[in-house]
Amino acid sequence: MTVSAGAWALGPRAGGKVPEELSARVPAEQRGPGLGRDAVRLLVSRGTEVAHHAFRELPGLLRAGDVLVVNTSSTLAAAVDGRIGHVRVVVHFSTRGDDGRWAVELREPDGRGTTRARAGSPAGTEVALPGGGRLLLEEPLSARGERLWWARVAGADVREVLGEHGRPIRYAYTERDQPLSAYQTVFALPSPDGSGSAEMPSAARPFTARLVAELVSRGVWFAPVTLHTGVSSAEAHEPPYPERFVVPEASARLINQVRAHRGGAGAPPRGGRGRTGAGGRVIAVGTTAVRAVESAAGPDGVVRAAEGWTDLVVTPERGVRVVDGLVTGLHEPEASHLLMLEAVAGRAAVDRAYEEALRALYLWHEFGDVHLILPEESPHTEHCDGN
Repeated sequence: MTVSAGAWALGPRAGGKVPEELSARVPAEQRGPGLGRDAVRLLVSRGTEVAHHAFRELPGLLRAGDVLVVNTSSTLAAAVDGRIGHVRVVVHFSTRGDDGRWAVELREPDGRGTTRARAGSPAGTEVALPGGGRLLLEEPLSARGERLWWARVAGADVREVLGEHGRPIRYAYTERDQPLSAYQTVFALPSPDGSGSAEMPSAARPFTARLVAELVSRGVWFAPVTLHTGVSSAEAHEPPYPERFVVPEASARLINQVRAHRGGAGAPPRGGRGRTGAGGRVIAVGTTAVRAVESAAGPDGVVRAAEGWTDLVVTPERGVRVVDGLVTGLHEPEASHLLMLEAVAGRAAVDRAYEEALRALYLWHEFGDVHLILPEESPHTEHCDGN
């Protein structure tokens, strides 16, 4: 199979679409006998230098003292069938508000087991839910548009509705429905109030318990944070909405210790193109982990325990204050996540990596291959990968 990069000839932000044949349609473990979640490819960027690896080789690409920032949010069975009068709709439960309301998106079935965008409904629209509950649209989540609405559920508990009638959100590039377990990462922890991610924090999906144990045995640290991801904009690629996050004190302390050991804490914000010398690096697993930890970092680069809502959008202009590297999936050409990648690595590095991903037929989306962005090494740094 050959794929032309013509649509992306000017880089991933030039427009175009991911070729359909490069969409990962099923999880890696379903592509052949004996395969596990870690049976995906790993594209490794150091500046504009690109190398190809298997994901299970990750422990050899990191080094003792590195810290991986991981998102512990669990994935919800966030898609529920409903009706407005006699019209069938699908409700995507996105984010639980502090007042008990939920941000939701109404979509319509496309006849293929997935959904498509639906024309907006006015405030006061009532949706009948399975089990006798009712959902009432109250107000748009944002002045940016009416895709997401704050809605209140009456006559039912949302956690019970999702538990009994929900299924994971699925988009048209996937082949079939998957059990909720296929959308949980090894780091996922249940939230006492029923909150979670509407869509899987998918960069962590290829991690397995065995791989985590190997990383720990090699001296790699883990700093858990939580960010509950909302429903993405599959068609319009809008910037992210505010999301709930927690950076615990222990994780903040660990990250600061790692950075202080190499003289990094308190340094001015970086624009994503700096080099690091010897010592631990802060590598976020997923754009959600970047958003959480950068939301807890002050202008001095020190991470402080924090929780609440973040509306931070990491861009090249803002830069990153804490993160040195990133484990991430491959993003659509118009996705706002690409701005975050450019903040970490620089535009030239991202363009080069995506050109190579297309050339080498990497797979996109939540069941696809993975991209590891590492900082360029100082010429004086002794290479100690894997030790």
